[in-house]
Amino acid sequence: MRHEIVEKKLGLMTVLILFVISGGFLAEIVPLFFLDETNEPVAGLEPLDPLELEGRDIYIREGCHVCHTQMIRPFRAETERYGHYSVAGEFVYERPFLWGSKRTGPDLARVGGRYSDAWQRMHLFDPRSVVPESNMPAFPWLFEDKVDHTKTAQKMRTLQTLGVPYTDEQIEGAAEDVRGQFEIDALVAYLQQLGTVISDKR
Repeated sequence: MRHEIVEKKLGLMTVLILFVISGGFLAEIVPLFFLDETNEPVAGLEPLDPLELEGRDIYIREGCHVCHTQMIRPFRAETERYGHYSVAGEFVYERPFLWGSKRTGPDLARVGGRYSDAWQRMHLFDPRSVVPESNMPAFPWLFEDKVDHTKTAQKMRTLQTLGVPYTDEQIEGAAEDVRGQFEIDALVAYLQQLGTVISDKR
């Protein structure tokens, strides 16, 4: 049997495995690097403003992405609950991506504008006051701590080198844009813009 020959010769089996994996990579992954729909921003997409950018960092720091995905799969059960499925062009400025695969809480890819700022603030201060069955922890320190404005421009400059189209003027004014803002303001600003480029509110 031919398969027995392959199984008994480790070198040959290794070469064939690499051949199969390489073929799959070339057929499935490489074309994505050349498709506009995966590399070009969707119409109307703008990079996060300084306050939203700081809010995103707070979102990561507090581990929100561990329990909440930001990727709606193209299945009816998901689109009916959360809205339009996620599109690659929405995330071209994201560093790092926050898609995720585990949902302890609901997906937040289209949460922007679904609730008022006041609701978001109360939900973060005392989750069970607005969602009685919630198991989300409270984040009262966000209402006390102010955003560290000293690194905002540096973050934007780094993202600029990675292809995010920040202008030098935006970067120069970044520190003043967030100076004196509380962390809760930044986090709510970040949440309120999520998924708003593709308009499909449910």
